[in-house]
Amino acid sequence: MQLEDRSTLSVAAISDASQRVIANVEKVIVGKHEAVQLTLIAVICRGHVLIEDVPGVGKTVLTKAIARSIGCTFKRIQFTPDLLPSDVTGVSMFNQRTGEFEFRAGPIMSQFVLADEINRATPKTQSALLEAMEEVQITVDGITHHLPDPFLVMATQNPIEYEGTFPLPEAQLDRFKLNISLGYPSPSDEVTRLDRQQRTHPIDALGQILSADELTAMQRQIREIRVDQEIREYIVALVTATRQHQQVYLGASPRGSLALFRGAQAFAALRGREYVTPDDVKSLVKPTLSHRLIIAPAARVRGVTPSAVLDEVLGLVPVPGGPSSLNGRR
Repeated sequence: MQLEDRSTLSVAAISDASQRVIANVEKVIVGKHEAVQLTLIAVICRGHVLIEDVPGVGKTVLTKAIARSIGCTFKRIQFTPDLLPSDVTGVSMFNQRTGEFEFRAGPIMSQFVLADEINRATPKTQSALLEAMEEVQITVDGITHHLPDPFLVMATQNPIEYEGTFPLPEAQLDRFKLNISLGYPSPSDEVTRLDRQQRTHPIDALGQILSADELTAMQRQIREIRVDQEIREYIVALVTATRQHQQVYLGASPRGSLALFRGAQAFAALRGREYVTPDDVKSLVKPTLSHRLIIAPAARVRGVTPSAVLDEVLGLVPVPGGPSSLNGRR
């Protein structure tokens, strides 16, 4: 089944294609519908995604399944403490035959890049992704190389309490549109996983649902989803509240408000709507903003978490069209 004319995709076509991709991925990832949906939302709005959880819950398999469902080139980088920046971006090599330097591209030159266990590499190597994630290009020996379109980094990370890991710098965390956690499966889902993997892994038979061109068309079209002025102001008010919260040392950046804006557009499109509602925004506040907050040291000692702060912010900021906002207009 092909999408309609790629220059004028309807919201219904985007929603249908997205649901087919989600159903395809769920042949492999059992019982994690919300995580699969959030990952696809990040992909549709050209956002990089950080999947953070304990080992063995399916982080790498989820990224592989998304990549296989969409016909894009795919490279995997296994991050280790001895990985060098040139192992990621590539290196210029001198060709004795021609007498010139030639660029040998690294695995970053791909449409989908899986940065597996990204927090096991040193900060110097992690920073090799910064330019690529923000500007869709890399610079090696003073020469800029543009990355393919679409370009997405899907990184997995184990909790920093584990030995041999390095926490991601704030500048890099801010470049991830969404932060997703899978969690352990329920007992029934785990039994289903055992049944499906008794002889072979289901990812080996996973088929392609979309092409790279179709994904690009979807990425372009979701930007036309209507976001009313009240919803825009609501997004900014939520982000501003994180910066003014007494228990937050560093609140969400303007990049965070844009990520929430784009994510809400993609979320509305997945639901088959041509407009964004406050509920779309509220559904994405935690995966979009939690990794961008730095809790104040004193609050962190008391066990305050970004999730708890965002719950409080959602309760304090008036929802457009709700009783609080209506009272404020009178």
